[in-house]
Amino acid sequence: MANNFYTRLVYAREWPVFGRLAYTLLKALGAEIPNSVKVGKNFHLVHGGIGTVIHPNCVIGDDVTIYQGVTIGRGDTYRPAEQSRFKGITVADNVIVGPGAKILGTVGRLHVGAGTIIGANAVLQQSTNEGEVWAGVPARCIGTRDDPQFQ
Repeated sequence: MANNFYTRLVYAREWPVFGRLAYTLLKALGAEIPNSVKVGKNFHLVHGGIGTVIHPNCVIGDDVTIYQGVTIGRGDTYRPAEQSRFKGITVADNVIVGPGAKILGTVGRLHVGAGTIIGANAVLQQSTNEGEVWAGVPARCIGTRDDPQFQ
């Protein structure tokens, strides 16, 4: 299940008594993942997820790996939250989000397809299909996970 201290804290957020303390400790260590974020099995928060921020309306699937410095949240921060049309982000199973990557939604719910790889420092602003590899600013699809260069 959890492979390091930080990942254990992510799961501990769900505990009835210790959950609030786990959230606070995780935040003090540099990763903000609110209790409302649903996290699937075998989640990996690499390098402690230092600088990682995940919006409360996000869902994280099974076998997802998130590196440090990742932001998953609202891309229309120029609007007051009550005026935003952002509904949340769903990160499906087997997704890898590289260091410094940003996944930013503005309208409705953004979906990151199963098996997608989001490269380091990419800024993803749209939904993806399964098994795609995205990189750049703004991020664009540069291949699929089946391509030999991404295996």
